[in-house]
This record gives sequence, structure tokens and C-alpha cells, in this order.
Amino acid sequence: MKVLFIGDIVGKIGRQTVKTLLPNLVDRYKIDMVIANGENAAGGFGITEKTAAEIFDFGVHIITTGNHIWDKKEAVPYIAKENRILRPINYPPNTPGVGSIIFTLPGKEKIAVMNVSGRVFMNTLDCPFRTGKDEVEKLKESTNIIIIDFHAEATSEKVAFSYYMDGIVSAVIGTHTHVQTADEKILPGGTAYITDVGMTGPQTSVVGIEKEQIVERFLSQMPRKYDVAGGKGLLSAVVVEIDGKSGKATAIQRLQLTNP
Repeated sequence: MKVLFIGDIVGKIGRQTVKTLLPNLVDRYKIDMVIANGENAAGGFGITEKTAAEIFDFGVHIITTGNHIWDKKEAVPYIAKENRILRPINYPPNTPGVGSIIFTLPGKEKIAVMNVSGRVFMNTLDCPFRTGKDEVEKLKESTNIIIIDFHAEATSEKVAFSYYMDGIVSAVIGTHTHVQTADEKILPGGTAYITDVGMTGPQTSVVGIEKEQIVERFLSQMPRKYDVAGGKGLLSAVVVEIDGKSGKATAIQRLQLTNP
């Protein structure tokens, strides 16, 4: 079984890049399931019902998110009812939406996807380690194939979390920093890991935003409105190959493609 995980989609350029490149990727790598982080899909900050519908129409099965999940307040009712959009599971009880899903593919294979947020340099949520472990135990009652989007800032927290989950989930895919890391690997227990899968959005930018605006912010230290950059699109992703019976990963391949 092969799963394609697409890094944080940023703005219209990110969405159009997925639309253009995804069909060929699915055919080329014989992909069974597509997951994408979409928390920056709407204008670079948050997600809306319209942008989520676009991403699903492109062929993405599950959308994960992170700390920008609530940026578009009008989307909260939609997130509350659309269980294919995940928010970090370690938000407090009674938060709208869900943090995990068991998705059944056309061939009847079940894949669990879970979204977790880190806490180092991030919003203070419930412990991602304990909350994540509790949820994994529940998910394993239905399937051995479990993919986790760990949305976090600190490399140390991501690496520690991956070893904590090694051998009990299929993959821990890091998101949030928008810069793809070159440390993809299969951990000793059979869990695929990468610290950050990267960004799908404008190639010439500072993590998706117009570079001049970010430089100005560093120089002036003054707050300002940010705009998603223009230019060529960049798609960052990983392909994870998983043994369907054991749930253990057998390969992970890092991808970066430009559009056009």
C-alpha cells in the first residue's frame, strides 16, 4: 500500500499546484491514498469550505491541519461536521471537529489518520505524547495502518515523538515549518519518519509569503498584513510504502516538484 502525504498547501498557488501535479503522481507511484495538510490553503492562513472542497475534488482523501485551523472563523461549523478535515487531537474536549479518522478505501482497506500538535514554541495544548498514544491504542482496534501528522515547530519534539511512536504506527510525518528536511527514514520499529515534509505553495517566498514583506518585518519589527507570494509553484511530499498486514512502513521517498 502506498500513501502520498502532501506538505502544507499555501494559498491559491498551492491549490493549483496540487490540481496540476497530483494526477500524474498518483499514476506514477501507484498511490492508494492521498493526505494533505491544508491549514494555509485559504489565502495563506486557515481553510474554508470552498478551498477544502477544491482540495477534495483534486483527489485528496484526508486534509490535516494545525495551529491555523481556526483562522477563518466562518469555517468552524464546516470543520465541526466534515470529519475528513482533521484538527489536532490534543485540543481540549468539546473543541469542534475531530482529530482522527478511520478511512476505508475502495478495496475495503482501512487506514487511520491522526493529527497532533506539538507544544514547544506553539500554543499550549494537551500533551501530544499521552493524548496521541491513547488515541493510537483506540485506532489499532480497527487497523494496523496509522499515519500521524505531527504539526510542530521544534525538531527535538518531532524526533522524540517519532521514537515514542516507533513500532506502533506506520508513519509520523512532520509539518508546520514549510521547509522540507532531508532526514526521511524508517525507524528501527518500522515507522516511517520525516521531520518536515515541506510546503506546497510559491517557490520564491519566505515559507509562502512575499519575501519583501518578511524582510521588512525583520528590519522594522512592525506588524503588517502578509500576502501569499506569486510565481512558480512548488509541491513537497513524501510517498510512504506500508505492509498492509503488519502496518509497518517498508519505504519512504521524499519528493519536490515545481509547477510549471
